[in-house]
Amino acid sequence: MSDEVLDASDATERMAVRAMQAVLLALFAYTLFRVRLGLATGIGVSLAVTLLPAVLRREYDYSMDPLLVLWITLSVFVHTIGSLGPYDWFGWYDSVAHTVSAVVIAGIGYVTLRTFETHSDEISVPGEFRAVFIVVFVLAAGVLWELLEFASGQLARAVGADAPLAVRGVGDIVNDLVFNTLGAVIVAAVGTDYLHGFVTFLRRRLE
Repeated sequence: MSDEVLDASDATERMAVRAMQAVLLALFAYTLFRVRLGLATGIGVSLAVTLLPAVLRREYDYSMDPLLVLWITLSVFVHTIGSLGPYDWFGWYDSVAHTVSAVVIAGIGYVTLRTFETHSDEISVPGEFRAVFIVVFVLAAGVLWELLEFASGQLARAVGADAPLAVRGVGDIVNDLVFNTLGAVIVAAVGTDYLHGFVTFLRRRLE
């Protein structure tokens, strides 16, 4: 692939990220104006997550792969938009959202494992086990997320606010974990090559 095509692709990805950030910022301002504090909190956290790559670039002079930045932004964007109605309107939306976010969580698990593995000569993990680790890591994170959704719903009811997260029954939990697993398998199968640069950055930070 030519440099011109790659540059155009990177520019398109950055534009998509900026567009999603603009939407999140507008939603954050609107929910604050309407005093929907529960929704505003969730949207604010999502917006902050999308800014993390920029923080890494400014503070540590590390430019994350534009595709990774796009995927991180897309993950929180899809969840945020879902909380405004699509989760209830479309049965498939929750499955898509969990698959997209599971890819990000799987990436975090893989990067964490590989960073410590490459940093220490005493740690050596077979490739097959890395794939298993990714799936287990995502499932564990998924369980924690379901607990967070439950706690969020209970707290929101107690204070009379909107719940930024909510549990929709046992069937929903099982469905979430299934599609979390799908996201983990995608990363284990084809996604790890995109994470090598970030692994190298973190390893150097540990030195």
